[in-house]
Amino acid sequence: MKKLSHVSILSAVLVASVALTGCAGGNSSGGNSANGGSQAQAQPSSNSGSNGGSAAPANGGVIKIATQTPLSGNQSSLGDAIKTGAEYALNQRKDEFKALGFDIQLFPQDDQADPKIGVSNAEMLISDPDVYGVVGHLNSGVAIPSSVKYEEGKLVMVSPANTAVKLTEEGKKTVHRICARDDAQGPKAAMYAKNTLGVKTAFIIHDKTAYGQGLGDQVKAQFEKDGVQILGYEGITQGEKDYSAVLNQVTAKNPDIIFFGGLYPEGGILVKQAREKGYKGYFMGGDGLDSSDMIKIAGDAVEGVVFTSVAGDVTQTEEGKKWAEEYKATTKKPLETYSVYGYDSMNVILNGVLEAIKANGGKKPTREQVLDAVHKTKDFQGQFTKVTFDDKGDNVNADVFIYKYDKNKSNFVGKAE
Repeated sequence: MKKLSHVSILSAVLVASVALTGCAGGNSSGGNSANGGSQAQAQPSSNSGSNGGSAAPANGGVIKIATQTPLSGNQSSLGDAIKTGAEYALNQRKDEFKALGFDIQLFPQDDQADPKIGVSNAEMLISDPDVYGVVGHLNSGVAIPSSVKYEEGKLVMVSPANTAVKLTEEGKKTVHRICARDDAQGPKAAMYAKNTLGVKTAFIIHDKTAYGQGLGDQVKAQFEKDGVQILGYEGITQGEKDYSAVLNQVTAKNPDIIFFGGLYPEGGILVKQAREKGYKGYFMGGDGLDSSDMIKIAGDAVEGVVFTSVAGDVTQTEEGKKWAEEYKATTKKPLETYSVYGYDSMNVILNGVLEAIKANGGKKPTREQVLDAVHKTKDFQGQFTKVTFDDKGDNVNADVFIYKYDKNKSNFVGKAE
């Protein structure tokens, strides 16, 4: 993995450009090896309210970066991981912004995995002139309607987790994501199941959400293309505790694999109840199954569950292992897969804000200037992923990965080819 450059270099360049010229050229956001990904070398603060040392007073004003994820409810494990990763990144760079005269603040919002609450939060965010960006969401079904409001307010959004194809196909300039889409994840999951696991028959279950059904549709299409027989395609309701009706169909047809498009609260119950009914085949899903809570819910039945993820394992390199240990020691929280994607998403936005400040002669930029800088992001090397946005806001460097659970944790298998 490419080593990240020192924060102090970027800060010095920015301060010098403001002092000597009062204005700087409009370079693309975070997009080159000279200034991309500087965050890893900064010293993290202990909390988001830290004043960050003895740098110059923050007389340039307040700049808030929001997060929008579920921080309560049964999906809060992943939502909090994204928020904590974003907070960790912002805390590391407080001094950098303070040296330029700005007070950078985290502004976390709980969307509760509910589209109505996400939209309400989005309306509040665009009404606050100090909010300059949003890291989020976890759920595509929340992100899609919320993005309508972000577009109205010219408020840039960078998602660490949303995979629904529709999100970036609606032509909104404000919408970006650093992860892969369902039309990459679904087909690669299906191909792995056929080519590596050797399945010939499948039963697909989804949770009726934009994410779950969208992923299920992509898997189904690839299975059909590759000659894997679909023995069933059924939707379930989120929040239920007994899925006997659909699982009785599964056990009667005995497919080689159950593929579940949905999240870990339902996925854990499904695999547990399927094993209790005697199902012996493979159980597979997408990145919605990627949570330490999956083990708590499924118990021993979690062993052997395979899932694809649009987020890779940061601990596969020595540098990544060091980052992970520092993250856990500082935040006092477990490292989830999306922790580092929240971190990288925040740093993409922060680099865009810095570029906009520089282009605005050191003064507080407009939201539209920040949006333009983030949209131009090219070859930004985050802690895990490299980011270059295409015209739609998709990351051209996004990949899909395979994981497999044992009884205690998920294990990285490799990149899905």
